[in-house]
Amino acid sequence: MSKIKNFYKNVYRRLFQLDDRLLLIIAGSIAGICSGLAAVALRLSLESVLELLHPFRQYWWAFILPAIGALLSSFYLEKIAREGAGHGVPEVIYSVSRYGGLLRFRSSYSRLISSFLTIGSGGSAGPEAPVVMSGSAIGSNIAKVLGLNDRQRITLVGCGTAGAIASIFNAPIAGMVFAIEVILGEWKFVNIIPIAIAAVAGAQVSHAIIPDQVIFNHLPFQVGGADILPSLGLAVVTAMVSVLFTKVLRQTGKIAKKSSLPFWARAVIGGSTVGIIGMFMPVVLAEGYHSIQSMISGTFSMGIYFVFLAVFAKIFATAMTLGWGGSGGIFAPCLVIGSLTGVLFHKMLIVLMPSFGSASEGAYALLGMTGLVSGVMQAPLTGIFLIVEITGGYETILPLIVVSSISSTMSHYLEPASFYFKELIERGQFLRPGTDARILSDLNIRELIETGFVKVSENMVFRKFIELLKTSDQNFFPVIEDDTKEYKGVIQISAIRKFALDPGMYDMVFLNQIMDTKVMTASLENDLQEVLDMMDINHMDSMPVVENRRFLGMISKTKILDLYRRELIMQTSDQ
Repeated sequence: MSKIKNFYKNVYRRLFQLDDRLLLIIAGSIAGICSGLAAVALRLSLESVLELLHPFRQYWWAFILPAIGALLSSFYLEKIAREGAGHGVPEVIYSVSRYGGLLRFRSSYSRLISSFLTIGSGGSAGPEAPVVMSGSAIGSNIAKVLGLNDRQRITLVGCGTAGAIASIFNAPIAGMVFAIEVILGEWKFVNIIPIAIAAVAGAQVSHAIIPDQVIFNHLPFQVGGADILPSLGLAVVTAMVSVLFTKVLRQTGKIAKKSSLPFWARAVIGGSTVGIIGMFMPVVLAEGYHSIQSMISGTFSMGIYFVFLAVFAKIFATAMTLGWGGSGGIFAPCLVIGSLTGVLFHKMLIVLMPSFGSASEGAYALLGMTGLVSGVMQAPLTGIFLIVEITGGYETILPLIVVSSISSTMSHYLEPASFYFKELIERGQFLRPGTDARILSDLNIRELIETGFVKVSENMVFRKFIELLKTSDQNFFPVIEDDTKEYKGVIQISAIRKFALDPGMYDMVFLNQIMDTKVMTASLENDLQEVLDMMDINHMDSMPVVENRRFLGMISKTKILDLYRRELIMQTSDQ
């Protein structure tokens, strides 16, 4: 057995330790494959259960189906998985931002189960965010098994994300772009290659199990130069709808959190509401892919007033699903709302200016999807590549770029933070790589503490302290109580000059009389940004670190800035 272990160690050392890029490529491919399998499993499961329940939608009691699904989902999350509801993407971003991509293993399957129950019963949500959470957790735990560092783990989180998105949509470019643009937030060469390979691996898994798939098939669109100007108008409309969708989602969630109702009761109310709306407007139920297909192919027969109401109904249904205890993502709702917005815009365009533009209703549905995805997520590249890949609508690439760019820019102007980032920013938990705050958060206060300081007793006579001072180069002396050894204050050399220059005071003064008890102290719970802020406010170059009234050492600006420079070099060396 020892020979086998030694052989494994030697192979690992020779293959990976010389160049970690090879390690990331191989580990990323594994993450992409596993994430792809998880995504396909969820997709096929949802298709089966939605088909199974479809015949029952015609009955009057069908409104309880989403309520039952939400109830089961909430029970599973609260009692078994012990996780919160929602869509999961902000949790992944938070993990990357503050904890080096650390995610629990249970997250690799818990959201898949809860979203299956929510969406499969008719809840208005999408399967994309759960598979992102699953894929990210898979990548994180592969990094844990291999003993990788934070930077490498974050890359594998991106690989898992890319593989999951690529698999669920059969869109490898969109998977790669989403992982880098939204989850990681940095385009680094060391990340791009493993993530790209993981995306391809995830897409190939999907293709092997579900061959020859384009999610939304359609006849080629005829898009001409005359459609560019209407595209500008559609971009503005989708930006406003994006902001509305974001605000309704957040406000509905806040209202639910303020409610005194138990978690399961909120989930039932949310599910019942969606079920009731779905009895009159089936377009709001589940992920809505069938409705998107009919709009893209031009077979959506509903009139302008129905489409207008459907836009707001889908927004409200999604908010009730995710805000009141359901589990799922906003990708699919964005696609449905976007396609409805595009169809509505085209119908209004025909009414107002029948001769303006040449593209079909299906083309405008596609452009609307791009505008909503780009506006809500404020990720224009993701919006462009996702829509192109899932529809095959390459002939619309020019207006797609126009709509995506303007919608994301205008949305950012109206709502500076995207839906994924807003709550994290408000809580001060959103730190992007390369920023000062992020670099400081990656440093551990324990490794910055300078120990070995000579401590003095509060009952020490000043003469004895002067003798000690002659053999020490310390500028700060922590003062300790004799009996309890608790920290009492500090003696600062700069503050005792008047006593040091008067030998007559040497035997008359004790350290407890001249020590400074008001000096600000840091603890192990403080992050370095807080420590630096305290130093600046109090004009300090060094600060005592005290935990449970025990002196641990000193932390200095010099030491912080030294490690900051090293961390900055490490984080930017692969740019």
